[in-house]
Amino acid sequence: MCGIAGIFLRRGAVDEGRLRAMQQALRHRGPDGEGLHLVPPPEGGAGGGVGLAHTRLAVIDPEGGRQPFVDAADDLALVANGEIYNHLELRRELEAAGRPFATGSDCEAVLHAYARWGDRRFLERLEGMFAFALWDGRRRRLLLVRDRLGIKPLYYLQRPEGVYFASEPKAILRALDRRPEVDPWGLGAFLQANHALGERTLLRGLRRVLPGELLLLEEGRVLERRRWWQLWDLQPARWSQEEAVARFEALLEEVIPRHLRADVPWGLFLSGGVDSSLLLALLTHYGGRPVHTFSIAFEAPGAADERPAAEAAARRFGALHTQRLVGREELLERLPHAVWAADEPLADYACLPASLLAELAGRELKVAFSGEGGDEVFAGYGRYRVPRPLRLLRALRHPGTGGYRTRGNFRGLWAQRVFGLALQQGAFGWREPYRLAWEELPKPWSDLARMQHVDLRTWLPEDLLVKADRMLMAWGVEGRVPFLDHRIVAFGLRLPDRLKVNGRTGKVFLRRWGRRWYPDGELERPKQGFTVPVRQWLSGTLLERLGELLPRQRAIREWCQPEGVRALVARQARRGDAAAPLWALLHFALWHRLFVEGDGSPPPPRQDPLELLAA
Repeated sequence: MCGIAGIFLRRGAVDEGRLRAMQQALRHRGPDGEGLHLVPPPEGGAGGGVGLAHTRLAVIDPEGGRQPFVDAADDLALVANGEIYNHLELRRELEAAGRPFATGSDCEAVLHAYARWGDRRFLERLEGMFAFALWDGRRRRLLLVRDRLGIKPLYYLQRPEGVYFASEPKAILRALDRRPEVDPWGLGAFLQANHALGERTLLRGLRRVLPGELLLLEEGRVLERRRWWQLWDLQPARWSQEEAVARFEALLEEVIPRHLRADVPWGLFLSGGVDSSLLLALLTHYGGRPVHTFSIAFEAPGAADERPAAEAAARRFGALHTQRLVGREELLERLPHAVWAADEPLADYACLPASLLAELAGRELKVAFSGEGGDEVFAGYGRYRVPRPLRLLRALRHPGTGGYRTRGNFRGLWAQRVFGLALQQGAFGWREPYRLAWEELPKPWSDLARMQHVDLRTWLPEDLLVKADRMLMAWGVEGRVPFLDHRIVAFGLRLPDRLKVNGRTGKVFLRRWGRRWYPDGELERPKQGFTVPVRQWLSGTLLERLGELLPRQRAIREWCQPEGVRALVARQARRGDAAAPLWALLHFALWHRLFVEGDGSPPPPRQDPLELLAA
């Protein structure tokens, strides 16, 4: 797992100092090494130079797998972030075809696969999570590629002089000569959804390479964007439970052993829920040894406590269990660092415990498994079980998604009261990515499958996977998410509805299958997850301080109506139901202070967020 960055100019040579500044902004992603590759502009021809930068977290071939990978014979160069889980199988096939490998790294297989099969075929041969930049010197073109589900991040910015790209926006900002500008549509989408939506971000001009997408660049500009993988090519299945079990177990025989490939210690984030508990069983079974597990519990009224469930699962499989109990102050003081790590605002409460878990695990290992994706793939969320009449009623007011994902944080007249005029105008149509994802699936698919698909295309890569990547990589830990292997995702989406939802119960198939590991009903508990009691936190003295500081912030004054923000604070004090929009505004103000007003330098791991605003 690593950080990648680069510059492709329309003319002239890449400034090495600027490239190194981008590289240094990604040191947290790769504390084990770094490398550069500079390509000069062609002599007497059109086009400019190219620079590739890499920071390395050594997981496979720690001694020899340094990047960039360069193939002088074919004039190719590669910087990659992620894991190619089938690299051993690819290596055997490619070496037999005459491709000489120089290292034991899994990512080197990407370069040789491109040389062997070309850009139309090589991606379908890759299994894993990845984002990479591949320079083809003979054609003088650059490929930017992101994995099927968007597990690994990749951003780019088209400027008149060329294209800048990196694993995180903070690295691109280091290459610019001026302060970034806020994109009103991106800001509006974040404030309503708690995360960015689609290809646009909160920074004007900064774009996200979408999951399963390839960008082709020539002469310092993007010439083509194409989706190389999509879920709508699938067809719904009519399997029985027994048929589904046979297919699922055959998949696990391939997926889990390949995900376990690592030359460094690994462990598991164990919440006690269905997904992480089953993952513990699978990792123990296929790993052949006790798993080191990590859990966080909150010492605060109103917080879900899954310690008993996590401890029971750890005992059942002989795990080496590490547990941490944290209080409100410690968790809140993680917020500035978590905002910095996320790079663009991500108002997911679970970022705070995820950051703590990553720091805790990072003292002992470099790879941490987690159960991300289980709810989307196997239909575990309660929102998938909203009665159809209620969804139809919502669809009348907000058409386009069958009554799903219709409401944002700022409901009713609150958007008009809180948003400034420019933000109101710019944020119009923020639900469009949900509508597009709903309509992408062909007619035979059910509404339940469409809801899953909407989340797999939006919520998953733009919230959960940002959290899983950024919170862990900020502490030099690689996250692995086996339930998001593309074959398991396809399997889960294709399951008949009756094997996903039964009345008020979700994940029907997974719970039934898991009884072989947990026969005593442990998997029948309602979903809890990382519940952080923000509603209770935003009260009393803390809320009073927030009400004083938030309307005075430059970010709020530029984009919102301070009186509307004060009214929202008063609503929270009076009724306690405005925590979500206030939490989003707090995130935006902190992010703006760090990245727009500041230079993007990391805050300390623990800092009172309101003291940062008051500074």
